[in-house]
Amino acid sequence: MELDKKILEEKIREYRTFKSCSESTLMGLCETAEYPISQSEMCKLACGFAGGMGGTFDEGTCGALTGALIANGLLVDDEVKIKANAKELFNTFKEEYGTVRCDKISDYGKDKSPCVDCCVFIANKEADLLK
Repeated sequence: MELDKKILEEKIREYRTFKSCSESTLMGLCETAEYPISQSEMCKLACGFAGGMGGTFDEGTCGALTGALIANGLLVDDEVKIKANAKELFNTFKEEYGTVRCDKISDYGKDKSPCVDCCVFIANKEADLLK
C-alpha cells in the first residue's frame, strides 16, 4: 500500500491543532490509507495514549509513536510483520529523538513545539513500512 505523504502530513498537521499526538497520527495514517474506521472510534482507541500514556508525560511513551503503532496494527494483516514494524518504528523514533518518552521530548508537556514534527516523522516511517 502506497500512502501519499503530502496528504498524510496535511491531515496530521490539521488534526494536531485540536487533537493529541496519538489521535492525530492514527487519524492521519488511517484516513490516508482509507481504512474503514470512524474518527470517533480512532479517538477512542488513541486518547488514552495522549501525553505519554494517560497524560502522565513522565516516563510515558510519546503519543506520536503509540498512534503509529495502533495504525500499524490496523493496516497490516500479518502478525509477524506487525511486530517487526513495531520494533522498526520504536527504534527509528528513538534514534531520531534520543528517547521515546513524552516528558523528555515535550518538557513534561510544557513545550509542545516538537510534537507535530514527531507525528509527521513517525507517520512517514509507517508509510514507508506499508509499501
